[in-house]
Amino acid sequence: MKDRVFKKLLEEKKNKIHLTLIDPDKTSPEMARLISLSAYKAGSSAILIGGSLGVYEPHLTELVKSCKESGLPVILFPGNINGLTASADAVLFMLLLNSDDPYYIGGVQAQAAPIILRMGLETIPTAYIIIGHGGAAGYIGKARPIPYERGDIAAAYSLAGAMLGAKVIYLEAGSGAPYPIPPQTISLVRRALDQIEYNGLLIVGGGINSPEAAREAIKAGADGIVNGTIVEKDPNSIYHMIKAVKN
Repeated sequence: MKDRVFKKLLEEKKNKIHLTLIDPDKTSPEMARLISLSAYKAGSSAILIGGSLGVYEPHLTELVKSCKESGLPVILFPGNINGLTASADAVLFMLLLNSDDPYYIGGVQAQAAPIILRMGLETIPTAYIIIGHGGAAGYIGKARPIPYERGDIAAAYSLAGAMLGAKVIYLEAGSGAPYPIPPQTISLVRRALDQIEYNGLLIVGGGINSPEAAREAIKAGADGIVNGTIVEKDPNSIYHMIKAVKN
């Protein structure tokens, strides 16, 4: 069914969303299966699969199939065309809005679109905005990361994404960021989106390494958070993160 995965996430918006991120370059299919099962039991909303480096077939497809054993939707979070596989349920179809490289704001999307069509993947239009540390995603994507404290700039980019039709606004501090996006910045973005009665999802990721940080992001106005690095290090941590988000 069209938009099945996105509609599921939208339905969970009221009780908040938790997305478990798995990096194919750092995770074996067996470990991905165990993380996904833990995510399902803990109440995560979906599995995101993607990374900036080391993604290749057939490992990606094998990883996706392992994750689908959990019963959770599996959404691709591609850094490039090599991050696509027909085995997934959906794909974040992203524009890296603050990249200096046109490749990430139209070029790669044009190359990927016919492939995604043939694969039959559900697309979730996403405005991807790199903030602060940026990590590998910011470096590879040639982004100009928005300073952590410049919530006004983050809000402007978020409004642009929403006005372009993005169903998801994804604020990203980068994998393994030393600290998360400040609540004040998230609040400014939330207020800006509320002014246009935005009906999509505001998702925040990067550096959210404690239940307290997760709770602060939600209180500031995020509809959901993404956890990746902390889950790779300690899969059991996901229970505490999700409890903080849902409560």
